[in-house]
Amino acid sequence: ASGSAGTLASGDYLKEKFPGSKIAVVEALQCPTLLMNGYGGHRIEGIGDKHVPWIHNVRNTDMVIAVDDNFCVNLMRLFNEPAGQEYLASIGLNDAEIKNLPIIGISGISNLVAAIKFARYFELTARDAIFTVFTDSMELYASRLQELRQQQGEYTRDDAIRDVHRYLMGITTDYMLELNYYERKRIHNLKYFTWIEQQGKEVSELDAQWYDYPDYWKSIQNQVQEIDKLIIEFNHKTGL
Repeated sequence: ASGSAGTLASGDYLKEKFPGSKIAVVEALQCPTLLMNGYGGHRIEGIGDKHVPWIHNVRNTDMVIAVDDNFCVNLMRLFNEPAGQEYLASIGLNDAEIKNLPIIGISGISNLVAAIKFARYFELTARDAIFTVFTDSMELYASRLQELRQQQGEYTRDDAIRDVHRYLMGITTDYMLELNYYERKRIHNLKYFTWIEQQGKEVSELDAQWYDYPDYWKSIQNQVQEIDKLIIEFNHKTGL
């Protein structure tokens, strides 16, 4: 997903090493800013929304994938409720796989769903590879599970069967957009309203992100040692 952590930059690195790679950015269908200049509320916590992050290298992005937050919420229950884990075990997941399911939080699940959509869109096979990032874990969302139990009742085997078939087996290729030059530029131009008008960034730097490509982005990547040092110093000051 597009945000402030820089996870999409790992795609830039992989694309440099493997030029045939494609980078897909994920957002909530309920807030389709990149897909259709849209806005709205959603339940995929921890991702950027309603704007294009300044650090998003849009010109190097190949696809936008919008994920319905209903997939994330229902799969969160499937992966973490006892009845869900029991059903997943009955259809073939082993103990180690089930034990590791809680490492995937809500935004991580959105990336998982998007990866499956990407694979189905491009009809990928065992000869292909997809990399994604599980950006959070369920440590952050225990209260969300409790809220869902209160709102919807206890999670049952029937719920698990439904969710596997609807929200895993039923993942489709809707709400996906392959980006051409001008689609990329449309998304890049959305940065203007947040970062130039509201945050005081310079238009010249916004233009450099697009027209001084890829030199602008390489100049930032070449500062990785200095940036890491600043991050370590900041973390030390905060007690991390």
